[in-house]
This record gives sequence, structure tokens and C-alpha cells, in this order.
Amino acid sequence: MEITWYGHSCFRLTERNYATVVTDPFDHKKVGYDALKLKAEIVTVSHDAPGHSNVDAVKGTTHTITGAGEFEIGGVFITAVQTNSKKGKDKIRNTLYVFDYDGITVAHLGDLQEVPTQSEVEALGTVNVLLIPVGGGSSLNAAKASEVVSLIEPNIVIPMHYSTPATKVSLDSLNKFLKEMGLGKTESQPSLKVTRSGLPDETKVVVLDYQKG
Repeated sequence: MEITWYGHSCFRLTERNYATVVTDPFDHKKVGYDALKLKAEIVTVSHDAPGHSNVDAVKGTTHTITGAGEFEIGGVFITAVQTNSKKGKDKIRNTLYVFDYDGITVAHLGDLQEVPTQSEVEALGTVNVLLIPVGGGSSLNAAKASEVVSLIEPNIVIPMHYSTPATKVSLDSLNKFLKEMGLGKTESQPSLKVTRSGLPDETKVVVLDYQKG
């Protein structure tokens, strides 16, 4: 399967003969980056905010998922787990998603703010690829993100939701997270192709370049 990042928390997951998924499509006028011109059968929304819920930006959608549950669509098994975090007096509702493409699992943590509980981690099951916010703002900062990685123990970590030249949102840089993970500058790549036989034994951080939507 192939994972492509379009900036902020928006990814496209594709695999031949399976439904295509787009996560957290954004409103480029509010967030920055290029306007999205994506097609997918499935769109997932972690929470209702301009940076994460612009479903109109994705064409050809037959299923939009915005909350907890278990789904099977176009050969893809999806587990959605709701988390709440307190921000001031308000509880922020966030939905985490795990996508299972024929035994390869990809977890998207949305705008997760707090380190998940043990039961929330167990609900995710085995995670091969973890898409995790690392830039603070309304979600995990670098230190908390590093803690979440050690709890979930994925094969591959792809950071998202951090400061880039294209974003208008005030977030921390990727370097803070890389330092927390004990890494120096890491080479980025346009997308990631994942196969079961190619999964590393030790957790590996993969940095993606954001693509034009």
C-alpha cells in the first residue's frame, strides 16, 4: 500500500483493489498548503474543525466517517476509537482511526491531545504504521508524541501536524520531535510504500514531503 501526505493531518492511503482513504481533509484557506483535489471512496474526520473536516475537498466519496465504530468498506477494515481531552472547561472530542489493508495496519491519531490510556492503546490493536501529530498547538507536542510512540510500538512512525513553510497554523518544528526520538536531520521522501515483508523490526521514523493536493 502507499501512503501520501498532503500537509497538516491529511493523508491518502491507496492499495490496488481496495478502497482509497483520505484522512482529515483541510480547508486550505485556514490552514495553508495547496487546495486539495483528491478522490477517495472513504473520508475520515478526527474532529469538526477547518483543518480536519473539509470533506467537500474530496471527490467521489461514498462513505464519510466522523465517529467511533467498526466498518468494512471496499475491503478495508476500519476501527474508530473516540478519545476526549479537556481543554479549559470544554471536552474536545477526537476520533482515532485504524485502517487494516489486508493485514497492514495504519493508525491515524487525529488531533489527539493527551497520551492515550492503556485501554485506548489496546483498542487500537497492533499498529504497523503510526500517523501522529507532533507539533503541539491543539494536539500532542514532541515530548508527548514520543511517549505515545513508545506505548504503541509501531514499526513505522510518520509525523504530521507540525510547522512547515506552507502552513498558516502556529505549530512547533519537526526537529523537536526528531530530537525527542534521538534522531538528527532525517531525509524526507515523497510517499511511503508499505509491504508486510518490508516492515522494520525496530521502530523507524519516516518523514514525508507534503504533496500538492
